[in-house]
Amino acid sequence: MTSGVQAMLMRGGTSKGLYFLADDLPADPGTRDELLLRIMGSGSPLQIDGLGGAHPLASKVAVVGPSQRADADIDYLFLQLGVEQATITDQQNCGNILAGVGPFAAERGLIAAAPGATTTRIRMVNSDSVVTATFATPGGVPDYSGSTAIAGVPGTAAAITLRFADTAGSATGALLPTGGVRDVVDGVEVTCADNGMPVVVARAADLGITGYETVEELAGDDGLTRRIRSLRLQAGKLMGLGAVSGLSVPKTTLVSAPRDGGAICTRTFIPERLHTSIGVLGAVTVATALLLPGGCGAELATFPSEGHVIDVEHPTGHLAVEVEIDTSAQPPRVISAGVIRTARKLFDGTVFPAPRTEQDSR
Repeated sequence: MTSGVQAMLMRGGTSKGLYFLADDLPADPGTRDELLLRIMGSGSPLQIDGLGGAHPLASKVAVVGPSQRADADIDYLFLQLGVEQATITDQQNCGNILAGVGPFAAERGLIAAAPGATTTRIRMVNSDSVVTATFATPGGVPDYSGSTAIAGVPGTAAAITLRFADTAGSATGALLPTGGVRDVVDGVEVTCADNGMPVVVARAADLGITGYETVEELAGDDGLTRRIRSLRLQAGKLMGLGAVSGLSVPKTTLVSAPRDGGAICTRTFIPERLHTSIGVLGAVTVATALLLPGGCGAELATFPSEGHVIDVEHPTGHLAVEVEIDTSAQPPRVISAGVIRTARKLFDGTVFPAPRTEQDSR
């Protein structure tokens, strides 16, 4: 395909990606993925010949279309593209890119926008679970301006409320995919959980750091990078994900006691590069792991005396998530989860993929 493809570039939460209508992309997944890698410029550290942002948080794609399920309005497939490597995977959800799906669907006419605010049901194809999104549509048109601030994003924008259902076991089939609340992996005590995102939770101190280091400080710690790589490769097998060296999951989150009024302080790796904040579903899963009796690092957390809102500290601020769990059930059961995000349309137009190479044609 040498002609252009209609696409919208959006910031969703603390991520940035390209949003496509499913009908505008090839129906064959292999052909589609090869095209998207060329559009993004993956396989080059700077993604200089594509629209990728030279970082995993800005090398993402949403494929959106009418839902194939009766209990949803929109289908949303998330694809994570590599930066240095020309890789693409659908083995995870992305709650940040999810924030832009409702407004994008309204912009493209997939759903009718109501006056004032619109609520739509989105099927996350990656996990076959449904989330409800509510966003501002004054006059029946998406409005991205507003007064809601989220850490990691400059300025303010309109609030987008996301409420999740059936996220437990999204990628692994179980909230606790190893069968237990705690495991020892590579000599480190961990909790492996999946409430929308497979995550390995460990204490920062157990990997030789305080957990309060800056992104820059940890980015230069080659020893820590090697430990994270070894930990997640072994944990991935225990979680039933198989060989994960080419995947972006599981994520690894190191926790320490809060120091800015939150419930827990976090440093998250995606998969081995430090996240500048924390992903939405990753934060939901970390909060879930800490709420479980015996969860690794739970003793470090300061939970609210009332309600179910958990304030997760990360390198650039806070992310508040709502998680309610029935710990009396065996295994524990997730009752509800939710979060408030923002999104903004950055560009709408035609993107032209780089020419196919000889390697692409093999």
